[in-house]
Amino acid sequence: MTLGPIGKVWFVGAGPGDPELITLKGQKLLAQAGAVLFAGSLVDRAATLYAPPGCVIRDSKDMTLEEMTAWLIEQTRAHATVVRLQTGDPGLYGALIEMARPLSAEGIEWAVVPGVSSAMASMAAAGESMTLPEVTQSVIFTRVEGRTPMPEGEDLAGLAAHRTTLCIFLSITLMYKVEAALRAAGWPEDAPMLVVHKASWPGEEKILRGTLADIKQRCREAGVASQAMIVASPTLGALHWETLVRSKLYDPTFTHRFRKASA
Repeated sequence: MTLGPIGKVWFVGAGPGDPELITLKGQKLLAQAGAVLFAGSLVDRAATLYAPPGCVIRDSKDMTLEEMTAWLIEQTRAHATVVRLQTGDPGLYGALIEMARPLSAEGIEWAVVPGVSSAMASMAAAGESMTLPEVTQSVIFTRVEGRTPMPEGEDLAGLAAHRTTLCIFLSITLMYKVEAALRAAGWPEDAPMLVVHKASWPGEEKILRGTLADIKQRCREAGVASQAMIVASPTLGALHWETLVRSKLYDPTFTHRFRKASA
């Protein structure tokens, strides 16, 4: 007789690379896991050090989607806690739904633990803010078209026309397309650009600053051709601006329910 599932699968966001950026909940789940399937091509293996002795640990970099889901299902037959450890946040550019559907079809319970995205880690590493009052209050997470096509209406040039903060994933090898899209949207050649390679990875992080005109060359010179976040934003470099518009929340002339205006 085939035993039914006894375990639960947790999709845990490992964060951008630094194992200390895994959430406390994610770390606790790893500590009690009977089996961990981790994205070895993207997640620092140090993250699996939180797993207990005897835990079954498998690198998924050589596995197909079908092989990964079959492995997860198999492990739930023997372990109460099974962890799929993913880079960044499981819901952003991951195969979360593709893996969860077969689990649901088998009646296996699953849940998601969010993680720190490389977009946030990149801006933190560079000491930049994604939003500033009266500069931009919007952030777009996107990519350029590669082997995965972009849905209608989501081409980078159209999104870039909003002139807001753009965090461009999975596109460092297609920098020429990024540049062409920004130019088509009217961004000037001196528009500031930021590229962060392996944001937060101990000893491997690289922060490159430039402009639309020279960022591709700077990446080439630095040997950055993978695992990099591209940021185009009107907020870049604001630390050194002569003036900034103050946040209303902290302005002494602004009243809110916790504080009356003092000036």
